[in-house]
Amino acid sequence: MFSIKKVYTPTIIEAIILVICIVGLISGGIIKFSAAPHIPILLTIFLLILYGLIRKVPFKKLEDGMTNGAKSGISAIFIFFLIGLLISAWMISGTIPTLVYLGFKIVSVHFFYAIAFITTAIVGIAIGSSLTTSATLGVAFIGVASAIDASLAITAGAIVSGAFFGDKMSPLSDTTSIASMMMKVDLFEHIRNMAWTTVPGFIISLIVYAVISPNASSANLHRLISYQESLMQTNLVHWYSLLPILVLVIFAIKKISAFITLAFNSIFAVILSYFHHFTSGKELFGILFNGYVSETGNTAIDSLLTRGGINSMMFTVSLIILALSMGGLTFALGIIPVLLQSLGKILNKVGSVIMAAALTAVGINIFIGEQYLSIILTGESFQQSFQKVGLANKNLSRVLEDAGTVVNPLVPWSVCGVFLTNVLGVSTLEYFPFAFFCLLSPLLTILFGFTGKTLTMIDKN
Repeated sequence: MFSIKKVYTPTIIEAIILVICIVGLISGGIIKFSAAPHIPILLTIFLLILYGLIRKVPFKKLEDGMTNGAKSGISAIFIFFLIGLLISAWMISGTIPTLVYLGFKIVSVHFFYAIAFITTAIVGIAIGSSLTTSATLGVAFIGVASAIDASLAITAGAIVSGAFFGDKMSPLSDTTSIASMMMKVDLFEHIRNMAWTTVPGFIISLIVYAVISPNASSANLHRLISYQESLMQTNLVHWYSLLPILVLVIFAIKKISAFITLAFNSIFAVILSYFHHFTSGKELFGILFNGYVSETGNTAIDSLLTRGGINSMMFTVSLIILALSMGGLTFALGIIPVLLQSLGKILNKVGSVIMAAALTAVGINIFIGEQYLSIILTGESFQQSFQKVGLANKNLSRVLEDAGTVVNPLVPWSVCGVFLTNVLGVSTLEYFPFAFFCLLSPLLTILFGFTGKTLTMIDKN
């Protein structure tokens, strides 16, 4: 992105005013009017074009800035299409339903908070969606917590932590794909590198949840049992349905490209699906494009399993194109370069650069309330600074998730914060102190930045 040719150089005051206007316009649209981020971003593009025209910048150069910004995400769009394809394939092969079923099997009233954390993490990885995991399995755990008189705030914190751990580490997650795409890092290399900060955060959170879990001897687990029964009725739960996971792990270890890995795994999963259900060509192509539709009659399970398809990626793809176009304009108009240049004196050490990027991602979540933009805007702004101090791109992609993805549910007016409060019935401020994983992630990424541990430097050879 920072290779886009600058066609105008604003003053530092102009750049700051424009950034305030951009943040105000986007945050106002998303927070106050509950608009999808696409419209505020499009209005911001109009504002930047107007500014450029006032400064007598030819429209053709502004158009080139937008186009070049959007071009930087084209290669990743194919990955998003393959992810949509893979989710559908994993649904009909039974991979996702089997993982969810196994997650339900480990639920018990002993170490309740820890179990809630682990189970939502497993399901989150399986389906790649933190919000869906929270709205289905999370609601069930809230019901169990009420039955055993456990703390709803701690339960909600465990649910949110587990769901966002799963979202962050899942190759099916859109935020994970966006972060790797922004930095041009292979999807599975990005996930492997995140493990350095994510695994310690997971272990620490798990220990704390286990220690503070209540001592309960019985509970009303009827809802979870009904979920298991509904899953078995789908005829999608089979031991061999886990084979695509094994193939995925092998390909990741062999460092085979994400495109080939996802494509091969999708084909393998589709072939595997014929072991338990014959799908006609017309039905198969419909599922691969529009996604799998579950019809068990259990609303929660149907919500959990109805997903996937290339069409499901269109919201994210269109958002990426608009956000990158806006980013291209900010670079072409010199807004981001001027701001980074002014910060150059303090952003000259590895620790300070990582902390600045992490705080920026957190700040965008607070002021705009949108996790996608916290990843995209921070990635665009700091890629050059990371390379300046010799840090490889995968360090920044990790920071984007550690301080961007998992922080959004901690902001009461954010997209995730509002959603989770509504579905769990626990306010953001109530579960905030107990979402240990979400709180630890940005702290660990900053800590490792100053210690230099787990960081990868650019190979000058």
